[in-house]
Parts: sequence; C-alpha cells; structure tokens
Amino acid sequence: MVNKIPHKITYWAIILVVQFLLFYILSKTDFAVAFFSRLFEWKKNLHILLFSKFGFSAGDILYAVISLYSIYALISLIRKKKSKIGVQLLIFINFSFFVYQCFWGMLYFQPPMIEKLPKKEISDIQLKNLALRYLDLCKATRERTSEDQNGIFVINDPRAICTEILLQQKKLPRALSDKSPVEHLSVKPSLYSGLMDYSGLLGYYNPFTAEAQYNPHLPSTQLPFTLAHEMSHQLGYAREQEASFVAYLCAKDSDNVELKYCAQLYVLKSLLRNLSENNKAFVKDILSKYSAKMKRDRANELQFFEKHDSFLNTVFGFTNDLFLKSNRQDGSITYSYFIALLVRYEA
Repeated sequence: MVNKIPHKITYWAIILVVQFLLFYILSKTDFAVAFFSRLFEWKKNLHILLFSKFGFSAGDILYAVISLYSIYALISLIRKKKSKIGVQLLIFINFSFFVYQCFWGMLYFQPPMIEKLPKKEISDIQLKNLALRYLDLCKATRERTSEDQNGIFVINDPRAICTEILLQQKKLPRALSDKSPVEHLSVKPSLYSGLMDYSGLLGYYNPFTAEAQYNPHLPSTQLPFTLAHEMSHQLGYAREQEASFVAYLCAKDSDNVELKYCAQLYVLKSLLRNLSENNKAFVKDILSKYSAKMKRDRANELQFFEKHDSFLNTVFGFTNDLFLKSNRQDGSITYSYFIALLVRYEA
C-alpha cells in the first residue's frame, strides 16, 4: 500500500506557500486591507471581553503550549522520523498563520496615520525647540508626582492608569483615529516577566487572545507609557510608532500626572535620541538640565537596564527589528516616524 504521508506533507507545504503569496497580494490591495480592518473592528471588543475573563495571561499559556508542542514535534521528526508529526505540524502552522493574518497581520498595511496630518519639513532647530519645551513640561509635571523613600518616581495604581487610558481613547481626535474605543480592560502582567527583564521587551500584544501584556518589573518611568502603547495595539494600531503616537495622544491631556509625566518623558527621550547623532553637545546639555528628581529617575532606569543587560537583549532586538521591517516598519532602532508624527501634529 502506498504511503500517503509524504504526499500530505507536500500538500500542506504547498498550501502554506500559497497562503504566503495570497496574503502578500492582499496586502497590496486597498479593498482587502480595508476588509481586514473592518473585520478587526467587528470582532475587537468581543475578542477582548472573552479573554479579559481570565485572571491570568491566557495568551502566555497558549504560547507555552505551542512552544512545548513545537519542540516535541521537531524532536520526533529528527530522531524518530515520524512523518505523521510533520503533517500535524504543517497543519498547525497553516492554521496559525491564517488566523494571525486575519486577526492582526493585515493591519500592518493600513494607510499610514501620517497621511492624515499636514506635511511639514523637520529640522534640527524644530527638534531642539521641542526638546526644550518637553524638558520644561517634564520638570513641571514631575513636581506633582509621587516618589518612594529614595526620591524616585513611583506608580501608585497601575490599574487606575489603564482605566484612564481607556477613557482617553474615547477622546482621540476623530480626524486622526476612526477606531471604535475599547470597552473592556484586558491588560495583564506577563508570565514571562523574568525573561523580559533580560530581553529588552517592555510589553507585547497577543493577536490570538487580544491581551496586552507588560513587564511588571519595569521602572515606574517606563510602565504607564508601555501600558498606553500596548493598549493602542488593542485599538487596532499595528505599527509600533503609530501605537506610540496614539499612546502619546491618550496621555497628553490626561489628568493622571503619572501617565502624563511618562508620556512627556518618552517624547523628550525620543527627541534626544533623534538629535544624538549630530547634536551630541545639545543632548548632553539637555541631560544636564534635568531637574534633580528627573536625574534620579534616569539613574534608576539606567541601573535597571544595565543590571539586566544580556545577549538576549541583542537577540530579541535583532529579531524584533527584522519582524518590524518585514511589516513595512522602520525597525526598532529608529524613532523617525514617531518624531515625524509628533512634529506634524504639533505644527
């Protein structure tokens, strides 16, 4: 009797290639991109509500199960030559890829948000003036925040910040955002926070469960904006820099001083990173003008990341950079798109 297993492997391998080609073609088609955007809007709140019921990160459990199964399948293929496992693995990959593209992947090809903003040239003078402005804003807002016994900025209630972000999402300018607001809170600490400490990852969005995960060990100066960023993904903004810009919009007029301070600090650091290559003296001067409280916060941040620096940081940074570029993004090492959005918005 003819063994049908190899034929099934070939069949499912061809289906996977066809899927790659199909979604590539669809990503170039405005009608298809609009369809998947509407699909996301249709299922968004139901998807979030469903997994918000879990008191833990269901997505992290799902990733653990997938990882264990993948390791088992690969070992079986290599050592035991079990072709049936190969068929199962290919079916699983096909299914996962299809769901990912329908639920999330196609959103990377939505029309860029920057097309909704007026065109404006960006100069170093503009960036320097913005940096000076946000330095003053940070100083003033920092004076109104809480701190621990060491004089370092501290978050009192992360859940209150998440609730405030949901509220501010409803106030996003309709000229910039046509996304329906998220109605349910599904933001959870990652079960892999220990690994995240050494990976450089601050948070992530799970497209299969619509959960926003964050690293609870982060310095307080990083946490509120990370929450706002991941919750912007839940709104339907797939591009990293657009999610950061939406997070900024949610924080800029908030009455929550913790959220506002961290957003202002994020903007200031982004501006300084953009200026650092050709304006080192200016950046150094701005850093020297940080208030005493801001300097303590910065030292605390640097201490955290230096303590947890490892090869994983490089590995995750490299793979994340490749992933972003494969989805028509600038990559994780550039802040130019965020800055372009900011400058055009502030114009």
